[in-house]
Amino acid sequence: MDYILTPDIDTCQYVSDTGSMTVQPITIASSRELAEDACPIDAVACCAPLQAAPLAADDAIGLASVLKAIADPARLRVISLLAATEDGEACVCDLTEPLGLSQPTVSHHLRTLVDAGLVQREKRGVWAYFSLVPGALDGVARLLSTAGASGSTGTSGSTGTAAC
Repeated sequence: MDYILTPDIDTCQYVSDTGSMTVQPITIASSRELAEDACPIDAVACCAPLQAAPLAADDAIGLASVLKAIADPARLRVISLLAATEDGEACVCDLTEPLGLSQPTVSHHLRTLVDAGLVQREKRGVWAYFSLVPGALDGVARLLSTAGASGSTGTSGSTGTAAC
């Protein structure tokens, strides 16, 4: 059995309790590896709206991590600022003044949004530019939508782009 631990816990600090005196090997994955393996948005983007079917446990975990990322006022403002920019992207230095936060704090919020699959990062030389992932917020909105909650599957207001 493999265990995934965050980089905050090293193998010397964690021993699996298996009921026996043997220690099992532990796989430690970095947050970058976790983000590359499974994007929370991808896990729930093609799910039926909540009123259509109960949310599976794995999907609930993915959706909760996305909603947790969105639930911070500074991150909501970052999303708004990125959406409102003329070319749809911004550097950290473009966001510090409007947010009234330091560069490390803005970078932390951007990293959280990148890990949640809502924002993408493009490195250009020494600068990193951030933009919204196309359709990511639409996928979350579609999942949370109560439009047509009566159970009808009509196409009213639907673009038909998300087929499950």
